[in-house]
Amino acid sequence: MIADAQITFLPSADLERSRAFYEGVLGLELVVDQGTCHIFAVADGAFLGTCLRDTVDVAEGVIFTFVTDDVDGWTTHIVNSGGRIESGPDHSPQYRIYHAFLRDPDGHQLEIQRFDDPNWSFAPKQG
Repeated sequence: MIADAQITFLPSADLERSRAFYEGVLGLELVVDQGTCHIFAVADGAFLGTCLRDTVDVAEGVIFTFVTDDVDGWTTHIVNSGGRIESGPDHSPQYRIYHAFLRDPDGHQLEIQRFDDPNWSFAPKQG
């Protein structure tokens, strides 16, 4: 492994609005408040950060994906917490996944996804 952890940073025009979304709607834990950046725990060693910026350009084609076996449960939780699912959940035979899409308050595309590929394992490989 080349890293001990991974953080993806997304720009935000309103840091408190983003915090309310990632904590309140998605239920992520804020682990570091750097003033102009917030870092949330996603999984062991995986984090999502939001940083305050004057302008936010959403990169089309970039998707932050949360992998879970419970796509339906998460989409229900998101809707019940005030979020909006943009599409899905649907099965994609091409990619062998079951997934749904949504956007954060700044318009960044997020995906809730389950792999149906029997070769996928997100457990760390030993050896």
